[in-house]
This record gives sequence, structure tokens and C-alpha cells, in this order.
Amino acid sequence: MKGTVLVIGGTGAQGLPVVKSLATDSKYNVRVLTRSASSKEAKYLATLPGVSIFEGNTYDEATLRQAFKETTHVFVNTNGFAIGEKAEIYWGIRLYELAREFQVEHFVYAGLEYGSKLGNFNSKYRCGHLDGKGKVVDFISAQPTWPMAWSVLTSCMYMEALSEFLRPFPDPENPDTLIFAAPLGEGRCPLIYLDDYGAYARWIFDNQAKSNGVELHVGTEDIRWEDLASTFSQITGQKAVYKDVSLDEYFKLSILDPDAIVGHSSDQNDSTLQTYRQNFSGFWNTWKDNLTKRDYQLLDTILPTRVMSVKEWMEKTGYSGKYASLLKDRRDEARK
Repeated sequence: MKGTVLVIGGTGAQGLPVVKSLATDSKYNVRVLTRSASSKEAKYLATLPGVSIFEGNTYDEATLRQAFKETTHVFVNTNGFAIGEKAEIYWGIRLYELAREFQVEHFVYAGLEYGSKLGNFNSKYRCGHLDGKGKVVDFISAQPTWPMAWSVLTSCMYMEALSEFLRPFPDPENPDTLIFAAPLGEGRCPLIYLDDYGAYARWIFDNQAKSNGVELHVGTEDIRWEDLASTFSQITGQKAVYKDVSLDEYFKLSILDPDAIVGHSSDQNDSTLQTYRQNFSGFWNTWKDNLTKRDYQLLDTILPTRVMSVKEWMEKTGYSGKYASLLKDRRDEARK
């Protein structure tokens, strides 16, 4: 009998490779909960074998109760950029509770590093979209591993973001040189190739006995931005340099509105929400001060075929530094 995996957040950049990986054979039926069955992403996923689309609001209990029926496994990736930190904490916990109620076999949560906690709650590391998921991970980690197994798949910045909000830009004084600018100093920033992220999720579901009660921190490589620029030059033959910028300089360069609220579908007057400037200041400080660590030897054992480095990813994908759309929220805003 096939298991049925309910994927929440399956049409986003992180969820798409999870669904694709689960649909590579006939082991699982995959039910993707999405607010729009007519979106480009949902239409694509519906063409994959064993994948069905369940249209409804992810953050509505009546909808969730319908979606959870006859579900054996659950993968949850909530969207803090849409709903804000406070709601993300609520729904992360509530989704776990519903999974227990519906006697799900295995609950997998897409986590992020709890930057504030790693930095001893120094306010310089306060980042709502990291901390919200981190608080949910702490809750899940306190739960028993029976009768429902649980696992956490903790990721980092997507490698593919090097073609979107991390992409290089021409040096105004020398347009033949590209600048990779970031407020990182000598920090090593982790990046993850999204196809491998999907493969790690598949490993978690396929190896429940090994992954039960485990928070798996995944990444491709922790890399200094200076090395990122030199690797780009080596691969493409195009001159590139790293520019270490202050946070103020970074937000002047950013394609994001630094004063916009993180939580675009939530109450914009909610005083607990951060601006992008506040949120991403904590975000970059977390990486700059090397607060996180991944066990790459373990990741090699789990996924021997994984992309091992930024260089390998650039070669594999033909990376050129040119713009490519990644985040669904931004595409949705552009359509509006």
C-alpha cells in the first residue's frame, strides 16, 4: 500500500524539489496543498506521476482537516514572509498537533537556524524568518518520537539565489567587472542546491528509523564571498570581486524595500513584525559571525551523489550571474 505524503508549501522554491523527489517513483502518492490550483507551479506539479493538487488556504483549519484525511506522511514548509513570525510559530505547532490527531506516521518540518538562540539572544542576530521556524523546531524537538515519528530538515540560503537577490552587479566604474556585495566580512555563508534539498527530504521519508527524532542541517558548502567571486571568475572567465559592505550600504543596493514589513499578508500594524532592514540585519549577522555549523561528512554519507561545492554547482548549471526568478512570492507580487 502506498503512503500518501501531504506537502504544505509544495509550490514554493523549497517545496518544488521535495515534491519532484517524492514523485520519482511509485512509492508515494503526493498531495500538494496550494491556494491556487491554476498557478504555473501547481499545473506543473499536477503533471508528475502520483501528484494531486488540493486547492485551499494552508492557514485555515477547516481546509487542513480535509487535506489531512488519509494522509500517512506530512512535509510542512510554512511561509513566514507571507504570514509573519507570530503566525508562523502558531501554524507550525498547530500543524504538528493536527498530524498527531490524524495519526500521521511521519511529520517532517522545514526548519531554519534559530539565529537569536545561537547568538545568546543578542539583538544583533534577531531575524524573524529564522527565529520563527527555530522556535517551532524547539517545540517539535521536545515531542516524543512515538507514536508519530518526526524529523526536521533545516536548510540555509538557496544556491539558486545567486541568480536573484544574491546576484552580482556590474562595477559602476568598470562595467566589465562584476561585484558580489554582501555584509559578510570574512564569514562563511552556507548555501544549498535545491535539487539536493529535495533528495534529503526523500531520504528522510525513506529512512524513518534513521531520521526519526533527527534535525538534519543541510548545505552544499559554507563559502566566503571572496571565494565565491574568485570561483565565478575561474568558471566563467569573467572578472568578479567581492565587496564587503556595511548593512546600510547593503540595503541601499538591495532589490528589497528595506522598510517593507516581513509578513505581507498579515496585519501591517502588528508591532511584533520586523521590517526587511531589521530582519535581514540579524540574518546577515548570523552568517557573518559563523554561528551555524553543518556536518558535511554526514551529508556525504546520506547523499553521496550530492553537489559538493559552489564550483561544482556553477559548472553543473552553467551559472552566468544573470537574473533568474526564484522566489514565488516575488513572482506573485510582480503579477499583481
